[in-house]
Amino acid sequence: MRFRVQLDMFAGPLDLLLYLVKKHELEVLEIPIARVAEQYLEILAVLEAVDVDAVGDFLEIATQLMEIKSRLMLPRHDEIEEEPVDDPRHELVARLLEYKRYKEAANVLEERARQWQLRFERRVDDLNDGPSDPANQPIHEVELWDLVSAFNRVIKQKSVEATAKIRYDDTPIEVHMERIKERLATEKRILFTDFFEPGMHRSRMVGLFLALLELIRHHHAGVEQAELFGEIWVLPPQAMEAAAAA
Repeated sequence: MRFRVQLDMFAGPLDLLLYLVKKHELEVLEIPIARVAEQYLEILAVLEAVDVDAVGDFLEIATQLMEIKSRLMLPRHDEIEEEPVDDPRHELVARLLEYKRYKEAANVLEERARQWQLRFERRVDDLNDGPSDPANQPIHEVELWDLVSAFNRVIKQKSVEATAKIRYDDTPIEVHMERIKERLATEKRILFTDFFEPGMHRSRMVGLFLALLELIRHHHAGVEQAELFGEIWVLPPQAMEAAAAA
């Protein structure tokens, strides 16, 4: 049976843009387009390496960011301008603010649902037909984008330079998953970057990254980051449960 890897966990282009704004503690109404566009394109390159079909929706925002950047860089002749020029960021900011409102509302409803589950007993006829498939459960968006950003840095630092001879690693994803689980069983706590050796080919890096994402989504592994921009650690599920209990 062919192993299934679903990449619809990437919530969408506005989610990535909002993540970059929050990560750098930027003001939504005054987004520094040049800075955000550069980092957006870097992460887009990572998504393209993982699955080229997953980046279609992200290209629209990327194109819009580059267009706004170009317009902001054009010289302005204030002496001949009689009317104020609209800020080209306004349309994008309006879309981002609308997405942010919907996202926050969804989070409030989700938290309220969790509280109600603790308060009221679940009826027998309210049960699901069976356990949910972990493969259909998304990875938390902040956690996911942090991992993608870390993977981008790993590719820059550790992948080999392109050569005339193309090499491709066709190791099945499930094999990478088993190897990661074996390492976690013995080492208990592993730096995310330690899964990738210097000089490793990009195709093998992508395979390892996908395997790790699948393990996290199936709750066979977890990640933690003590501080913003800090190191990302990968832990076995037992360690994550112990930390949550503590």
